Amino acid sequence: MKSNSHPHIIGESQATLFLRELIKTLSASSSTALIAGESGTGKELVAQALHMQGPRASGPFVPINCGAIPRDLIESELFGHRKGSFTGAVADRLGRFELAHSGTLFLDEIGDLPMDMQVKLLRVLQERCILPVGASREVPIDVRVVAATHKKLEAEVEAGRFREDLYYRINVLPVVTTPLRERTADIAPLLNFYAGKHALPKTKAIVFSDDMMQLMQDYAWPGNVRELSNLVDRFSTLYPSQLLQVQTIPACMMPLGLAALQAEWMGQRGMSTTVTFPPALSASTVAVSQVAVPGLDTALTGPLSGLGQEGGAPFESDDDPMAHLLGGAGGSFSFPVKSFNPAPLAASNDEINEVEQAILLAQGIQTLPPEGMSLKQHLVEVERSLIEQALARTQGNVSQTAKLLQLQRTTLIEKINKYDLRGVG
Repeated sequence: MKSNSHPHIIGESQATLFLRELIKTLSASSSTALIAGESGTGKELVAQALHMQGPRASGPFVPINCGAIPRDLIESELFGHRKGSFTGAVADRLGRFELAHSGTLFLDEIGDLPMDMQVKLLRVLQERCILPVGASREVPIDVRVVAATHKKLEAEVEAGRFREDLYYRINVLPVVTTPLRERTADIAPLLNFYAGKHALPKTKAIVFSDDMMQLMQDYAWPGNVRELSNLVDRFSTLYPSQLLQVQTIPACMMPLGLAALQAEWMGQRGMSTTVTFPPALSASTVAVSQVAVPGLDTALTGPLSGLGQEGGAPFESDDDPMAHLLGGAGGSFSFPVKSFNPAPLAASNDEINEVEQAILLAQGIQTLPPEGMSLKQHLVEVERSLIEQALARTQGNVSQTAKLLQLQRTTLIEKINKYDLRGVG
């Protein structure tokens, strides 16, 4: 029996519910479909769902990334070749179109297809025949083509990088995947799904506290569902079976945007936070004296509090290949990576501190001065500076600036008025 939903399209937002219904409708057709959307929004999952729910489900699903194949091999990959047709062609080889016969061919990143191949693809879609490299006869095919792109093909057509006739030929059934930042209702079910998927063997899935879940929902997720999945995979490895709270995870283990939200969250609550390092690191692989979160006085306590002090380190300095960069009396943290063994560098404490400062400045991280600082004021200055830079880069275009900063346009306008930045050009 044909399923009415695809098990991997997770979420209950209006956008996701509409997408599932659209897939259910379009899967009955064999017409070409074009899936557009940002990277990481699950375009290949949509293509698989169109295949699995349609009449071709018993046939093969064959994917190919048009941008990942060298230009001189793409024709052979798509259409196949005959023995002796070029140097290295020691035998006949079937192309992806023939491999997908009676099934679905998924052309990912079709916007990266070279112009000469666009002409040949257009002919194949019209004639339903392919001509393998070196062959004298065309081969008929029975394939449904589903294409995908993260580019705006209308703009590519305007720029002359994509054929207009091919665009209209593949855009028979359009599907658009919504970025994760515009469907926050899906974040919680996605987090729980990937927590179960990435749980280590014989361990329970990680659990997100209410505050941590809210923090994750406030994050913009520039890498979309792919970024979310990878982050849950990281947390599942570092904190197996644990309840994750906002103060559980050090900033160095999170994306910069999420770490900034964490700092703002804790600053609003006036928290001086004890960071709990994951067991996988705390036993023997991390020595931490202070985690540098801008504006936060974050100290380490517990079983790791003695590491880095006399008699407390589980290894000698020669065994710590990153100690010359991040260690020392004023250091933030050091990660001895056993599989990474650069040549040992001799450095004084002053040299170490200078290197450390340079690293932090290069990362845009300000170290906490001895007299302390106002976290709230510092975050205000950072926000104002970033908005100024973005407005300057877009020559004052509010819509482009909002997209660059991943903000709602109305939110950006409020901040522009708040900081009196109307004159920035």
